[in-house]
Amino acid sequence: MEILAIIPARGGSKGIKRKNLRPICSKPLVAYSIEAGLNSKYITRTVVSTEDEEIAEVSKQFGAQVIKRPMELAQDETKTIPVMLHVAEYLKNSENYIPDYVVLLQPTCPLRDAKYTDDAFDFYFEKQKEGYDSCFSAFDLGTTHAKWKIEHDGRATGLYDYRTRPRRQDTSEHYKMVCENGAFYALKYETMLEVKDFIGYNPAVYITKRVVDIDTEEDILCIEKQLTAKN
Repeated sequence: MEILAIIPARGGSKGIKRKNLRPICSKPLVAYSIEAGLNSKYITRTVVSTEDEEIAEVSKQFGAQVIKRPMELAQDETKTIPVMLHVAEYLKNSENYIPDYVVLLQPTCPLRDAKYTDDAFDFYFEKQKEGYDSCFSAFDLGTTHAKWKIEHDGRATGLYDYRTRPRRQDTSEHYKMVCENGAFYALKYETMLEVKDFIGYNPAVYITKRVVDIDTEEDILCIEKQLTAKN
């Protein structure tokens, strides 16, 4: 079974300059995801997609294969799936390599290690028996009770029927809510090509604790404290 891990790591991050190379506990951020892929018992190939020469060199030093990303796929507005499809097309055209599964390992989740990844795969492979075609990791938000969405124009939209206003203890009238934590997305190769996304039609949700996804300097401080305590 071939499982391809794709780590999209461009050089032009805006929130934190050169974020993917930022030292986190003396190791570049991108290295954590590379090690999560290389040390997994399931992942057979770990690829970093980047347009940046320094990220490419560091990624090679940590053992990843690097596929050069065209600049048109390294813009601020570039979404992740075109990058993944570019990697898949490159490997198919250059090596006739077609994996069974593809897993997205975003480089901004250094707390996601090989054990986390393998546990998520164990969960996914079991859920496949029930017809789930993909899997992503998430954390629990509780139920819909009293939850609202604030629109861009400031308007509030209720995520439950607030006119009938079920009580908190009326559990049959609420459903569970989760939020993607960005640490793990996996699906069959054919499903990715069909839906052109990294979540399929019927995803299984691997619910774990919240995993910090680095976006701010405060996130880095939080991550470093957790990594120090972990080690």
